[in-house]
Parts: sequence; structure tokens; C-alpha cells
Amino acid sequence: MCDYSLHLVSSRPAKIGDKLVTTKFNNSLTGGFAEVLEPTIAVCLLSGTEVAFEREVECENVFNRKLIRQKVARFRQINLEQPNVHHDALEFPDGQVVKLTQLCEGQHATVLQLPASPRATNEAERQNRGSLVT
Repeated sequence: MCDYSLHLVSSRPAKIGDKLVTTKFNNSLTGGFAEVLEPTIAVCLLSGTEVAFEREVECENVFNRKLIRQKVARFRQINLEQPNVHHDALEFPDGQVVKLTQLCEGQHATVLQLPASPRATNEAERQNRGSLVT
């Protein structure tokens, strides 16, 4: 999903294996992921998408830069009850949650895995039920 602030930016959904870079978009007040070869097009992630960074992740806020000693994260949305704030975030294995808008520019990541679709999950459950022996 792409945050509300990226509605004026061209975008496309993420695919497994996409090579991404963190960036600030020209027509927006925010940042997010773009494909390395198409830096003006936002790549929208679904909740549950897993990404791996080339290096430990760096983020920044108004006061300082911070090194997150992690390279793998899962995309999620936060604060959905607040309509006009940034929702896109990464959750790291140690429980840290960082908004995409706080990621330092120029960090490279690869999409490792997309979330299972409800249809695929339902089909797998049906197959498992059919193979149960009673």
C-alpha cells in the first residue's frame, strides 16, 4: 500500500525480487520505496511484505540519525485511526517500528516475500482438510 501522501506520485505494486531504494519523491511531502531503475515511481508494499536491506538500516528524525541494527523487516501500517498521518512503516524482528518517512535516502533493499493472498490461504486450508485422516 502507498501512504495517502503519495497519491500524486506514479506508483505500482511490489513484486518478489524487486530491487528498491529509499527515496523522497518530488511531488510529495514524503518518502518511501522506489525501484532502483525507476526512481520516480513509488513501489507500494502490502502489509506483511518482507524486505531485506543491503546494510543495517538508518533512519532520521528532526534531531538525529539512528542506526537500526537490523537488515530484514516486514512492512505494515500503523495509526490507521488517524486519517492524516503517515501510516507506512517497517517492523523489525526486535519489535522496533520505523515509519518509511524516517528512513534515510539511498538505502537499497530487495523484496523477499509478499503476503499470502486470502485465496491462496483458503485453497491451502481446503487441501489440508481434504488430506486429514480421521
